[in-house]
Amino acid sequence: MAAMRPVQVIAVTGGKGGVGKTNSAVNISICLAEMGKKVVLLDADLGLANVDILLGIKPRNTLEQVLQGACGLNDVLVDGPGGIRIVPAASGTQSMADLQPTEQAGLIHAFNELADEVDVLVIDTAAGISHHVIAFTRAAQEVLIVVTNEPTSLTDAFAMIKVLNKNYGVHRFHVLANMARTPQEGHEVFSKLSHASDRFLDVALVYLGAVPWDDYLRKSVQRQKAVCDVYPRSPSALAYRAVAQKIKSWPVPTSARGHLEFFMDRLVQTGR
Repeated sequence: MAAMRPVQVIAVTGGKGGVGKTNSAVNISICLAEMGKKVVLLDADLGLANVDILLGIKPRNTLEQVLQGACGLNDVLVDGPGGIRIVPAASGTQSMADLQPTEQAGLIHAFNELADEVDVLVIDTAAGISHHVIAFTRAAQEVLIVVTNEPTSLTDAFAMIKVLNKNYGVHRFHVLANMARTPQEGHEVFSKLSHASDRFLDVALVYLGAVPWDDYLRKSVQRQKAVCDVYPRSPSALAYRAVAQKIKSWPVPTSARGHLEFFMDRLVQTGR
């Protein structure tokens, strides 16, 4: 059996809904693919899938069919913009929101088949701090917190960091300030979050940058396209590209933790 290749697993989360988490996951994925990475984007909003809606994609199969044993993961993968591949979740399907141990084992097996074809697995988690969001986020190697300059967003982002740190020993978080009116506002958002975290938690927060408030982003959403795809020179697209450039420079995982199999095993252990 060939040696498993390392895979960078990044969970994009934020606690509160409406902070631009899915947009961030999609556009960062596209930018990483443009930089030569083989990227798979997993829509992990089990029950309310939205990556396919955001991109105007109509998948024939979803993760639900994989879990039922009706098809393999390769039958579910959808080609997305910029060369990314997308694993669509099942939209509005209640059973997807509460996986059984046998289904979780099926998920592990399915993703292990994919391991040789991916450099980066980006996970778009659901909103909130549910059991499943924690499972996906905790199992990833890197956690990217999307936050805006609103009290509710900052409070929810802090709550997410606190749960992952106190209950699961996660110590490093990358912070992306979204919808920033000025570059200074991005730094202020990070500073607020950092101040609270330094005071109460044992964590290292790393500032990834800010995505500006951008009308082109709104237009791209209306067109069901990714802003990096249709408005590549827009302020938000340039910001996402800068973020992806930083992510590209992260060291490739070298331990067993760096393998997709390990990620899936952790995911299931947390999910139980």
